[in-house]
Amino acid sequence: MLGRPVHRLPVFAGQLREDLVQAMRLAMNRRYWGSMQVSDVAFSRLDGSEAARRWLNFSAPAGNLSFAIERKVLLSILNYRYGRGKGAEAVPDEEQVRVTATEERLAVVLGQQLAGTLAGRIEVNLPPSDKPAAEEIKPLPSVQPPRGSWIITVSVSEAASGLTGSVWFALDKTMMSDVLRGLLPERESKRGGKSAPPLASRLQVGLNGRLVSKEITLGALFDLSVGDVIPVSLHRADVLLEESRLFTAAVTEHKGKLCLTSFEDIE
Repeated sequence: MLGRPVHRLPVFAGQLREDLVQAMRLAMNRRYWGSMQVSDVAFSRLDGSEAARRWLNFSAPAGNLSFAIERKVLLSILNYRYGRGKGAEAVPDEEQVRVTATEERLAVVLGQQLAGTLAGRIEVNLPPSDKPAAEEIKPLPSVQPPRGSWIITVSVSEAASGLTGSVWFALDKTMMSDVLRGLLPERESKRGGKSAPPLASRLQVGLNGRLVSKEITLGALFDLSVGDVIPVSLHRADVLLEESRLFTAAVTEHKGKLCLTSFEDIE
């Protein structure tokens, strides 16, 4: 991720939040989400503590993504959808509710809806030359996202019932790459689809060569006078980036100038 606009991910999160708010207000989606509100959208990385979640996988135009929804949120939507009460007010302890085929189908429907919204936001941000071909969001066999994958956490709430919960997306490398490419500054995204040169070839750093060091007593230092010669032996020089010692190098003379060559890692 070095050199990529990871610091701009909160911008994408804000855009996605607005998209989700609008999508959930549509008449076709309102019957599912009721008075649910999107409280926050944030990026993080999977650390392995999410193994207990039931992940659903979908294919999108730009790649594959995984979707999971907190069960208390899903049960609240299920109750609202089928008129069993007002959201979480009628949801019993989720540990005591048997998982039904209806619940599983609803999770797929919600996953397709929200995955389509996420894929649409990624596509909008991409330059025209990088936009993927239109493709329907389709379910895939369930697979646990690998540790370290980028995850988007969508926090939802319902004021009437006091319900709070989360919905998660895990992006594969292709989709995450498209998210970051869509966040590049405009001057970089207009290069005809050509990727920027590697950061290592663009980033300039200053190196210092420490040719020699010698320890003498404080008394000898005070006894020095103009014209005195301090004997030293010139071996390999230290090469430093600020105060970090990175290499050693041989000191040679070329056209009357001292040069460093034969660099070696200090390790």
